Amino acid sequence: MKPDYLPGTMYTLIQPEGMYHMNSDTELLGRFLKIRHKDTVLDIGTHTGSLLMYAGMHQPAELCGIDLFPEVLAAAEENLNHAGMHAELTVSRVQDFRHDPFDVVLCNPPYYRTENPALRNQDPIRAAARHESFLPLADLFQEAARLTRDHGTFFLVHRSERLPELFRLAEKHHFHPSRMRLAYDHAGGRARTVLLELRRGTAPQLVIESPAWLDDRSSF
Repeated sequence: MKPDYLPGTMYTLIQPEGMYHMNSDTELLGRFLKIRHKDTVLDIGTHTGSLLMYAGMHQPAELCGIDLFPEVLAAAEENLNHAGMHAELTVSRVQDFRHDPFDVVLCNPPYYRTENPALRNQDPIRAAARHESFLPLADLFQEAARLTRDHGTFFLVHRSERLPELFRLAEKHHFHPSRMRLAYDHAGGRARTVLLELRRGTAPQLVIESPAWLDDRSSF
């Protein structure tokens, strides 16, 4: 299997057929991360490890990842090892995952609120990556709050049209936005994606960064 390049890095990764493949949202969030050397990092929904690889470029103290499927984490471990990185990988629902709180939690969650089961992807790995029924947004915020230490950071990428809901859930769980970036398919279009850096228990001034244009990778 020919490896793919991890955009903006020197690394490659294997993305087996039938598994969730990274897309522009993964790249946007990966490039948006700000992580310190002393930080402990948790990736919720690790898939084949691309976000952990972006996080690993900052050389944090600890990398951890969770996913529902052992075969997915096996691919992530192979990709991380090839990049010279190590992460503790656990097969678990985030609702069941038990660990001391982390300095940084990050997630590229499922976006689609597909209430009709007939419309969901029938492949269980792709369905879990795409359909919110497997990880409702309210559950994600609740569990991220449990797993992020006080004054820690939660990084998230989501659909821009759900920004009011994201802010409501953030406030409910004592997260405060510190950085935000919108991504557009092209200049003159409507915002498609929002990137958020949320601080737990602190209320810093919100910085809104320059937009990213998906047809111009130099804007990333």
